[in-house]
Amino acid sequence: MFHNPFSTKKESPSKPQETIQVDNREKNSLVPSQLIEQGLKVDWHQLLIGDYIVKGIVIERKTFADLQSSIINKRIFSQLTNLPKEQSLLIIEGTGENILTTEALQGFLLACALDFKIPYILTQNERETAQYLIRLASRKPSSLSLQPPKPQSFPEQQAFILQSFPGIGPKTAEKLLAHFHTLEKIFQASEQDLLPFLGKKTSLILKLLHNAV
Repeated sequence: MFHNPFSTKKESPSKPQETIQVDNREKNSLVPSQLIEQGLKVDWHQLLIGDYIVKGIVIERKTFADLQSSIINKRIFSQLTNLPKEQSLLIIEGTGENILTTEALQGFLLACALDFKIPYILTQNERETAQYLIRLASRKPSSLSLQPPKPQSFPEQQAFILQSFPGIGPKTAEKLLAHFHTLEKIFQASEQDLLPFLGKKTSLILKLLHNAV
């Protein structure tokens, strides 16, 4: 069973005037209502990756039960592969009965942090998950950060996601979006359709998109 190593008992995070993009499938969660209650604007989308986007950071939210199921059917590995490196976060929410062994869960967490380069946070419940999102929305970028500016517009976010794949730079991302118009069509395109844009990188990118680890 996971235990959250941090406690947030009486702290009241500031209420930033920010817009958070939320996947439509999160409407059954209490997290969006907590965000709205704290003064944030929720913008509903059918996100292709992740459950929330905050200041260009893509957040994948998993309850403990859902995480274990997605490890068993290997869905989580394709989801982590599609998340943009250094601009994403996995939130593991709640606790419960262990379906997997402790060794399997620990192995997954190590792979998440070291192999996929995706940081993760453990939260107790939906309220604490919302608090983390609120803090992320109010977080100011470090003046020492060497990261490029986070994309703000929807087209910039689409291009940013594409550029997380090996061999896809700004110009290639622009050409792909101009031709296919949406990320969904790019991810569903055949090798023959992608070859003129990606060249010898086509097979590798298709493998990253469609093969489970």
